[in-house]
Amino acid sequence: MIFSLRFNNDLPVRDYMRYARAAEAAGFDQFWVSNDLFLRSASVILTAIATATERIQIGSCIFNPYTLHTAELAMFAATLDEYSDGRFLLGLSAGAADFLRWLGIEQGLPRTTVVEAAQAINKLTAGENAQTQGKALQWTNEAWLRFPVRRRVPIYLGAMSPRMLEEIGALADGGLPLLFPPEHYAGVLPHIQRGLARAGRSLADIDLAACIWCSVADDQRAAEATLAEKIAYYGHAMSPLILSQLGLSRADFEPIRRAWHVEGDVAKARDMVTPAMLRIGIAGTDSDLIERLEGLVAMGARHISFGPPLGPDILAAIQTLGRQALPHFRQT
Repeated sequence: MIFSLRFNNDLPVRDYMRYARAAEAAGFDQFWVSNDLFLRSASVILTAIATATERIQIGSCIFNPYTLHTAELAMFAATLDEYSDGRFLLGLSAGAADFLRWLGIEQGLPRTTVVEAAQAINKLTAGENAQTQGKALQWTNEAWLRFPVRRRVPIYLGAMSPRMLEEIGALADGGLPLLFPPEHYAGVLPHIQRGLARAGRSLADIDLAACIWCSVADDQRAAEATLAEKIAYYGHAMSPLILSQLGLSRADFEPIRRAWHVEGDVAKARDMVTPAMLRIGIAGTDSDLIERLEGLVAMGARHISFGPPLGPDILAAIQTLGRQALPHFRQT
């Protein structure tokens, strides 16, 4: 079993250094940080984490080729992999269309853009020429990195839609499919398996992270409130495929979106999150978490990735997961 932590890029940089050290001590294998728009720069955060740790792998979840040029993504990936002694994992996907519109960017050809970016980055970090004449990328024969590269940096694709999930199986080293709820693993796996079959690969050839949201605390209400705030911020941007698993739609989140993103009333938005919406993740004690994840492991998950908010006390949540969940599932 592989275990990882995922964080949004909304905390002070030094907090990530502290949490990454705690994760490494607790036995986690990977530490991922998102790069959501107008929050702190994941590039800086990940570099700080590389400085603060020695063993744990570090990854971006996710960068997108719309706000960061593919050549610059390859430059960053190869440079941080060099600095971290081969510990960097590049999480890549199309990003949230709703957030890209803040910048006036239309998410044209999302699957093609991500696939062509991944193919180009694979070549560049392998020390090869990335000349291409694709639908999204048109590069001349001068497209290559001008410094020695350590290795081809592994690419993990973030995915929610069926077609992007299929590309995890077809071309990626790993996958970061968001499971909202955790039971959605059964829904995403067939799409990934189609991609694997297309490429002549098996599930054993990729690191497929079962990405969940959790909030762990002895105080049930505190755990739920922490998860509700995260759901209030992101719920409106989740794919219909994900929301339909819980009998929800984007329309259900519109009043919440308006309260947070238009009115700026965080408390109002959080209080509008319903029990059905809370099922997007897991909120409760470590026993509640383990009980609900048993089904995920029974479905074949071999990498569990615990995502934000983790709990009202993040450091305590990391330590609890390290003491309880990790040993429990490593024994299964």
